[in-house]
Amino acid sequence: MSPELIAVLAVIVAAMIFDFTNGFHDAANAIATSISTRALTPRVALAMAAVGNFIGAHFGAGVAKTVGDGLVTLPTGVASLGVVLAGVLGAIVWNLITWYFGLPSSSSHALFGGLVGATLLASGGVVQWGNILDKVIVPMVLSPMVGLVLGYLVMLAVLWIFRNGQPGKLNRGFRHAQTASAAAMSIGHGMQDAAKTMGIVVLALYSGGYQSDKMHIPGWVFWTSATMLALGTYAGGWRIIRTLGRKIIDLGPPEGFAAETVASAVLYFNALVLKAPISTTHTITSAIMGVGATKRLTAVRWNVAGNIVIAWITTFPAAAAIACLCYLLVRPIFS
Repeated sequence: MSPELIAVLAVIVAAMIFDFTNGFHDAANAIATSISTRALTPRVALAMAAVGNFIGAHFGAGVAKTVGDGLVTLPTGVASLGVVLAGVLGAIVWNLITWYFGLPSSSSHALFGGLVGATLLASGGVVQWGNILDKVIVPMVLSPMVGLVLGYLVMLAVLWIFRNGQPGKLNRGFRHAQTASAAAMSIGHGMQDAAKTMGIVVLALYSGGYQSDKMHIPGWVFWTSATMLALGTYAGGWRIIRTLGRKIIDLGPPEGFAAETVASAVLYFNALVLKAPISTTHTITSAIMGVGATKRLTAVRWNVAGNIVIAWITTFPAAAAIACLCYLLVRPIFS
């Protein structure tokens, strides 16, 4: 095999490993609320999330093209593949660190930070800072704010509409409704997160000279990315599921339904309309906070929320720093 092919295969394998870690790291995004409210058993919830992620991946082409072409520019060749590999390795390491501590950080921003960090050290690499600002930083700030506000408003609407209902009957009804909202959340997660891996694979194919068009996504890339994300999701990241489902607020079925509905709507809008790669973690976590705040502000465990926000802020630079170290290690091999 040629050096270029070996390098491309190395990046693709790393991207699939990242996809798997993304799945078990972000499994909580789709089903933590359904598990905590006992709307679904853990394994049924994970299986449904895996299927939803697999389906959603096939609708994420717009996001994949943004990741593959809109964030960094690399010259073709083996050296550039070392940059992509280092960026993906940085994201994998950060995913594992935050998973170990049970922090629902953004796998998306870990990937973006890794790519940017490695590109900054590479000769001939260019970071498209305008696109980073428009498509990464601004959504990183706005999506939690939108999730928080919409979560609060939707939960208020649910409380008002069902204000005269019997609590026991309402809880049973909302548990059934959560099956639909969790499925919608799973598909939205697939649209966003499998798409980012697809973008990395396309970038590797282009940099290695095996594809002349950075906007084309081969069919096998859809299937492999979707499958690895689904398998990772089914493996389940229980540490983060416990954080989202139990440690931020005590969720009931109405709160879980409202949070999932808000988060999935935000994900769909960004993936299908704006084609912007946003963080599913930021979106669902902020929606849970907004929903919880309708009870009373003290219902939200703000110390836990504060730790999560710190993880959000540090993810991009931390993954970038790790990717820089990885690039220093792989550069001699890919030179």
